[in-house]
Amino acid sequence: MDSVIMIMHERPELRAPILIEGLPGVGNVGKLAAEHLVEQVKAVKFADIYSKHFPPQVLLDDDGVIRLVNNELHYYRGEGDRPDIIIMTGDYQGMTPDGQYELSHHAIKVCKDLGVSRIYTLGGYGVGKIVERPRVLGAVTDISLCEEMTKHGVIFSKGEPGSGIVGASGLMLGFGKIEGIPAVCLMGETSGYFVDPKGAEAVLRVLMSLMHIELDLTALTDKAEQIDMIASKLKEAETPDVPKREDLGYIG
Repeated sequence: MDSVIMIMHERPELRAPILIEGLPGVGNVGKLAAEHLVEQVKAVKFADIYSKHFPPQVLLDDDGVIRLVNNELHYYRGEGDRPDIIIMTGDYQGMTPDGQYELSHHAIKVCKDLGVSRIYTLGGYGVGKIVERPRVLGAVTDISLCEEMTKHGVIFSKGEPGSGIVGASGLMLGFGKIEGIPAVCLMGETSGYFVDPKGAEAVLRVLMSLMHIELDLTALTDKAEQIDMIASKLKEAETPDVPKREDLGYIG
């Protein structure tokens, strides 16, 4: 089979759309944010991406019906000053460096073909501790984007992230720069210990400001409160198996 197979169910006609990528990673910050965005704006799925670089696995729904693991592309047509958006979500990133590169390069080729004018990749920045009010750190393909992002609450902090940006969130910036597509990575702070709706909420608030959209974040807030309760119980129990800081200081 081909390394990457994309099945396009329709080819949407969009006005210089913005791509938002949110795949699984540290704290699942990007995945949570992208999936919440899809749900809130009622984005329409238009493509499935399958690859031998994903785990050899199918997933089952509640009725026992299977589907092959994949990534998906959704679109939303903005109104007024809201831009058209393409949202990339999925079950997994590539399992190997080769897979990461190939899948990210394929995504950028699709972006160029669809006339994407800007890319936002979403990820989590693992800091190894519970964060009450997560910051959103930024990385950009051109210094000219820094001032714009700062106005929307994105922080550019010297030495953070010190280890660079691993996975699709970083590679799509790199390929975007090669292809001349402006790109920004928005990284929500997260402990890295749990799925982190609080980090996802922080990233979505930046996107709301950037794209003039209103989202109901209640579901993420409720999830965050549940996670906080779990974290408090673990802290009280002084669980000895908490991951070490050095295992969490990367982006995904």
